[in-house]
Amino acid sequence: MPKLKHWIMVAHPWSWPASGSPALIAFSYVFYMYKTGAVPDVNWTFGILAILGAIIFHASGNLISEYHDYVSGVDKMEKTGPIRLIVLGVFKPKPVLIYGYIVLFVGILLGIYLLINTSLPLLFIGIIGIISSTLYYKFKYAGLSDLIIFICYGLSIALGVAYVMTNQLIWSSLLVSTPVGLLIVAILHANNTRDMLQDKEAGIKTQAMRLGVEGSQIVYQTLLLAAYLVIAVAVMMRFLHPAVFLVLITFPVALKNIKLMKTVTIDNLAKIQFLDTDTAKLVLMFSVLLSIANFVAPFI
Repeated sequence: MPKLKHWIMVAHPWSWPASGSPALIAFSYVFYMYKTGAVPDVNWTFGILAILGAIIFHASGNLISEYHDYVSGVDKMEKTGPIRLIVLGVFKPKPVLIYGYIVLFVGILLGIYLLINTSLPLLFIGIIGIISSTLYYKFKYAGLSDLIIFICYGLSIALGVAYVMTNQLIWSSLLVSTPVGLLIVAILHANNTRDMLQDKEAGIKTQAMRLGVEGSQIVYQTLLLAAYLVIAVAVMMRFLHPAVFLVLITFPVALKNIKLMKTVTIDNLAKIQFLDTDTAKLVLMFSVLLSIANFVAPFI
């Protein structure tokens, strides 16, 4: 019989910063815009609810994908990475799928509440979230997971949070959230590079498999370095205050991860067994520092 901790663990809570981070950045960016007079009115409560909603949709997607990865033979006992509770027999597959749709329903109810209090653009942003949660596994198996992750986590979450807070489509929020979106894609890319042989056995395709080890190394490095470059571009375009260069504190961590990725070969993929976790830590540090900078910048 699954315990409470198992019901939490099966939703992969260690991955939730990937949705919470862009939401927090958007929240802090709206604060910066409000304090500098760029937006007149802000609903802070809706912002907090939108952050919660992003995490709820993410959790539902994790659960639904957990089910499909098991029934499709992608998750096996031998697979590296985080523990899979269906594989271990803690859960039967069907209850996890039902659990996923219940969590999704909660997210949709929250989204409807925000939609009623804002307007139609939120509906289209919400549809992206529903598609990502329910059909991510199909994109993953077709080698399009990097694309859908960037659209959802790198763009739509930030746009949605900024919209519910201001009732405006703040397009600059897309540029502001792009750096963390690139880093989140790097989490996935590290995961897929590590699992490329096992994914091949399962008959699915990922971008890492198509690129091979050397191509995957180049892409991972590009994603990390581009995140810092986009920050510089946003400052040059005056969307962000120079205080956001605080994120450079994390640059040595990024270089360490890149160096580790460069050492891997097709015969020792286990060497990057925890690179996705290390990249997730980078995402969290980067996002917290960027958010702090946005909160502090109006007072400098």
